[in-house]
Amino acid sequence: MGEDEPKWFAHQILANIWNSWQRMMRFDTPAVIKGAALFIYSGDRFSWLRDGEFARQMLAGVNPVNIELLRELPISSKLDPDVYGPPESALTKEVIERDLLEMSLEEAFEEKRLFILDHHDQILPFVNKMNSLPGIKTYASRTVFYLSNAGVLRPLAIELSLPPTSSSSAGSKRVFTHGQDATTQWMWKLAKAHVWPNDASIHQIVNHLLRTHVCTEPYIIAMHRQLSVMHPIYKLLYPHMRYTLAVNAFARKNLISGGGIIEASYSPGKYAMGLSSAAYKTMWRFDMDALPADLLQRGMAVQDPCMPSGVKLVIEDYPYASDGLLIWQAIKELAEAYVEHFYCEPNSVKSDLELQAWWDEILNIGHADKRNEPWWPKLHTNEDLSSILTTMIWTTSGQHAAINFGQYPFGGCPLNRPTFMRRLIPQEGEPDYEKFKLNPEEFFLSSLPTRYQASKVMATQESVSSHSPDEEYLGKPNSSGNHWTNDEDIQNLYSKFADQLEAIEKMINLRNKDIQLQNRCGAGVPPYELLHPTSGPGVTGRGIPKSVSA
Repeated sequence: MGEDEPKWFAHQILANIWNSWQRMMRFDTPAVIKGAALFIYSGDRFSWLRDGEFARQMLAGVNPVNIELLRELPISSKLDPDVYGPPESALTKEVIERDLLEMSLEEAFEEKRLFILDHHDQILPFVNKMNSLPGIKTYASRTVFYLSNAGVLRPLAIELSLPPTSSSSAGSKRVFTHGQDATTQWMWKLAKAHVWPNDASIHQIVNHLLRTHVCTEPYIIAMHRQLSVMHPIYKLLYPHMRYTLAVNAFARKNLISGGGIIEASYSPGKYAMGLSSAAYKTMWRFDMDALPADLLQRGMAVQDPCMPSGVKLVIEDYPYASDGLLIWQAIKELAEAYVEHFYCEPNSVKSDLELQAWWDEILNIGHADKRNEPWWPKLHTNEDLSSILTTMIWTTSGQHAAINFGQYPFGGCPLNRPTFMRRLIPQEGEPDYEKFKLNPEEFFLSSLPTRYQASKVMATQESVSSHSPDEEYLGKPNSSGNHWTNDEDIQNLYSKFADQLEAIEKMINLRNKDIQLQNRCGAGVPPYELLHPTSGPGVTGRGIPKSVSA
């Protein structure tokens, strides 16, 4: 449904939806529906229904790392067509062109105005398995967005796909758009709701667990095995790798274990680790954990040597990326100066036996399945080393903060971001279609997790989104004290780094008050603070710990 909701729909029906969930809301109110100072939503309890908010969260939500530039049509799958059916997407030129009101399709491509959230190829191989699980019904989704002249995204169309089965040799590809009548408008709402479980699963299982927790373990283990505690690189990395192994051990026992919370709360269920393993095999690359490289790969930035980070954003108001590049650049400058201080002689990096043993173990033991990949950086020069260190520190600090500490603020309201759905969208001729038409509100609610299921997700997300009272934040002194080195030059480097992060905090605060930045400022729009470096304890939706700590 578009932004101009029919008045008959806006109050009584939505109030009924809200009231049916209120008895469950015994936790602190999530940010996405909270009218308080934390995330100022001005009491806008129904923001989750708006197309604008649905799109805004692709740039400023808890998972802003999957949206990418739509580079060409037709959209096509890379999966085996003999197994998963014809590769062509049902999101055709005609479908996308239908809602382009401000320009032609050719102009939209030329001006980089079309974007896509494409979970199709990662999810489709698991859909039949997921749909065989009790209480789980899902699709593989694609969503196309348009960047309007006002500089904000709006969704144009959603494709929901099912793979071939024994009863349907071709599978199905259904396209949903805003709709022109009550039935199609409700269908559009259901389609948007079905996008979220795909996004929530990829966010939690791939972007969060795999990329920031699991793939960093080899760096940490190799650091402890190969680097002396007196080694300068050990001293640099230790604060950023201090808690990860303990957190991961807890997660393996309580969160991602068989029958654990992740399996019970996300649509992949017992296939969650299979999804994670497939993602590691097909998509994880160390070099793409670097923020500028990731943005370039997704088409969300272009190379620009005039910019400090070397890239310019395609969407200027992309809060995660614009704030993230500030943090990235500060880390990069620290790493470069630190490496230059300790490796001032020619070939000193290449001749450091401990350092080379550390990198060799990461490649050949820690990530042995990928040891022959051509994208691994060499470790020969100061530039090689500082680039590797920047990527590692960013991943365990800024990247993790951006996709972890917003879990409860955005996902704590199951209406906004359900982690699974319980019913497929009915089609004409099916028994559920008449039930849907008779009471679409009841059908919508019955598709969402039950109150008990939602409470379990909320409790978990509230826990992992919390900062401890003794959290150590990026740019702040270590708990062991400021004097882990007597080297005045290094102490000055850290003082400069701290000053940079304080300046970044001020910049973020100014951006959040800039009415031109509509993805982080405006009526009912929360400020983007997930990359605000410091925080108090608890669920704050802000703060960058030095190490993965949740």
